[in-house]
Amino acid sequence: MTPQTRKLLRSLPSVSALLEHEEVCEWLNGLPRASVVTAVQAAVTEAREAIISGETTEPVGADELLARAEQVLLEQSVPSLRRVVNATGIILHTGLGRAPLSDAAIEALVDGGSGYCNLEYDLDTGARGKRTDHVVDLLTGITGAEAATVVNNNAAATLLILQAFATGREVIVSRGQLIEIGGSYRLPDVMRASGATLREVGTTNRTRISDYEGAINDRTAMLLRVHPSNYRVVGFTEEVGIDAIAALAHRFNLIAVDDLGSGAFVDLSEYGLPDEPSVQDSLAAGADLACFSGDKLLGGPQCGVIVGRKDLVDQLNANPLVRTYRVGKLTLLTLEATLRAYVDVDEAFAQIPTLAMLATSTEELAERAGLLSEQLSAAMPEERFLVCSDVSFAGGGSLPTHELETVVVQWRPSQMSADSMAAALREADVPVVARIRDDAICFDLRTLREQDFETLVASVSSAVWEEGAGPEDGGGAD
Repeated sequence: MTPQTRKLLRSLPSVSALLEHEEVCEWLNGLPRASVVTAVQAAVTEAREAIISGETTEPVGADELLARAEQVLLEQSVPSLRRVVNATGIILHTGLGRAPLSDAAIEALVDGGSGYCNLEYDLDTGARGKRTDHVVDLLTGITGAEAATVVNNNAAATLLILQAFATGREVIVSRGQLIEIGGSYRLPDVMRASGATLREVGTTNRTRISDYEGAINDRTAMLLRVHPSNYRVVGFTEEVGIDAIAALAHRFNLIAVDDLGSGAFVDLSEYGLPDEPSVQDSLAAGADLACFSGDKLLGGPQCGVIVGRKDLVDQLNANPLVRTYRVGKLTLLTLEATLRAYVDVDEAFAQIPTLAMLATSTEELAERAGLLSEQLSAAMPEERFLVCSDVSFAGGGSLPTHELETVVVQWRPSQMSADSMAAALREADVPVVARIRDDAICFDLRTLREQDFETLVASVSSAVWEEGAGPEDGGGAD
């Protein structure tokens, strides 16, 4: 260590001295002492390391240290999990929390979650109740199932079903349905973890009912159909419907299970979307059990729903593992409110954001895009915003490969690259996540609601000026 380095280190104000500073005393009036001490210590440590590394060659004063400590306090006050404006156009964006909740679900969350609720308490008898009873009647009424239960996600639902009915036995699945989805979830691995043995039949692109029948033996417990949520096999293909699978399973006294993935309750084809297999159709076709996600096409909270035969659902509820997968009151509050909208299909499309976004016409998107463009131009007249046609996707493993026609507000920042500005937008007080296409930032109206406009405009304006892109600042182009 050089004499100059030692001199700079000796000149650093101590933590105790900084804590006596008038500005720090003001912080201590409104903040926990531990937080303030940690911030001051972090600032001094950072300065010390910069001196030792040679990055800093000038004395560091109290004002500079306190400025850094204040920045640390600000960073600590920002929650890690917070609201984000989704301008990507991907409706079920896994990274951004998938389905946004309906107003009714949020109201239920606040009302029931801010205090106590009758989660496992029967108000009629005063005795203990079952938590899933709050949604069972809604689920059976909508789907036509005999019984229903809820776990924390669809992967848990699949594992629970396999463990309960196929441990030590074989489960027959088409080779083309051995899926891998986000987070390295692989069906063969789940099968292995459940204690069941995978028996794959057919080929990647073609499986016939004779393939299933030829694989049935004394160890077979179940025929499983798995919806390929995030991919499609196209071209020279053949697959077997759940009706034929269920009929074959019942002929051999086996269980037919349909893992539907997204789990649609409504007919999306009326809105120009692919005909997704509905839960109701699966059960009507003979599936003994069907399982699906709550936070995809259903438009509710993350959970896994299992519906089907009462005797089988009762066995699942009695399984020791079910407690490890159970959901809490917040999930059930929001799921119940979401399900209530499905009593009337028109109400579902009006109330549930996921369905509303999927069904919104390009004409309406264009009208909203014009309004957003006007607001952005008024806030930043030196920038140019264009309304353009584009495409996006449903996301979340739903409707894979199907492009959604959409409308975007396209912006090429005048003083920075699109990548640099996109990074700045992600650092705004309310982060904005957009997509980049052809070196332009695109704000997709498919996932932007009018209540997002004010926040988006403020975040974009802040990013422009803080990054030095304003004309008065003369920020250089990337």
